[in-house]
Amino acid sequence: MLSEYHDDPNPKRDISRNNLRADCENCFGLCCVALPFAASVDFAIEKAGGKPCPNLQSNFRCSIHKNLRQQGFKGCTVFECFGAGQKVSQVTFGGVDWHEDQETAKKMFKVFPIMQQLHEMLWYLTEALSLKATRPIHRELSSALDETERLTQLSPNSLVELDVPSHRADVNTLLLKTSELVWTESRRQQKSSKKSKRIDRRGADLIGAKLKGADLRGANLRGAYLIAADLRNADLRAVDFIGADLRDADLRGADLTESIFLTQVQINSAKGDAHTKLPHLLSRPTNWMI
Repeated sequence: MLSEYHDDPNPKRDISRNNLRADCENCFGLCCVALPFAASVDFAIEKAGGKPCPNLQSNFRCSIHKNLRQQGFKGCTVFECFGAGQKVSQVTFGGVDWHEDQETAKKMFKVFPIMQQLHEMLWYLTEALSLKATRPIHRELSSALDETERLTQLSPNSLVELDVPSHRADVNTLLLKTSELVWTESRRQQKSSKKSKRIDRRGADLIGAKLKGADLRGANLRGAYLIAADLRNADLRAVDFIGADLRDADLRGADLTESIFLTQVQINSAKGDAHTKLPHLLSRPTNWMI
């Protein structure tokens, strides 16, 4: 709850993320229909956008859900809609599913990826508001959260016409401020001040990088390509991971506590073990070795 922060203009706001997690029971399988995917290491087949996946059943459940990785659909296990699926299904379209009308279906499939982006922004803004380091900008973050939530309530036609990149740019400005504030707080807490500058590897090509045991505390790894990187036992505390690609990154024994903008999807796509330390809001994937 934000009530502990006097700087927030709406102290009664509940910033729980419960509504920002996928609730497949209340969704019409939109990620299995609206989105396209190509045959690759992540998907066993190619599927066009707007076409139902052959594994999607009439009750909107996946027929191979328990064996997605074994069946060649690893990509499905690392997708997160941030609750956009149930929002579009039950709120935007009032519980009317795409089977009922072709025009509704077309519009629903256009709206879903837009809503997914808005809900992703809600996720990051909610996280930013939960951090003590961001008290100086709580009012701005709260306003951005309110505006983003307002946009998610728009009609289907208005959502399709929405300038998402413009809104994302405004939100990103605040998320960058959040990142800097967290870095400053992390520096303050460190007993050693060996690093005079923050490690900045935004968008860096770190594919397969040998970073075992590296001290990357507080680093900016936004959008970095860490595919198959060796991050065993690395210190990744307070790292900004927004948009980082962690597919098959080796996080065994790594410390990711206090890292920011790290999502369950990113963790699900990586490799880890019982010794990997995660932020308290994220869960250890069942496929990680124990």
